[in-house]
Amino acid sequence: MSVDTATVAKIASLARIKLGAAEVEAMVPELNGILAWVEQLGEVDVTGVEPMTAVIPNTLRLRDDVIDADPLTGGGIRDKVLANAPAAEHGFYGVPKVIE
Repeated sequence: MSVDTATVAKIASLARIKLGAAEVEAMVPELNGILAWVEQLGEVDVTGVEPMTAVIPNTLRLRDDVIDADPLTGGGIRDKVLANAPAAEHGFYGVPKVIE
């Protein structure tokens, strides 16, 4: 795939970037180089390689989902918290409907 000045001008217009004629000319070889690099990546044999999101194995550290009954640390005081709410519904804050 090759990029010309008209394509660069269209991309700049779609991205709402104002480029002068000299800047458009300078971007043509830059974008062609990037596309050539992407095509080069397509030549790599990746059969048998599992897709991954990171180069190192990551595991999400989860904590137990428990309610702390100690009022100093914030658990077990739903009624006290909802006492400050202008409208409480079913144990939650009641909010006005904003979408019809």
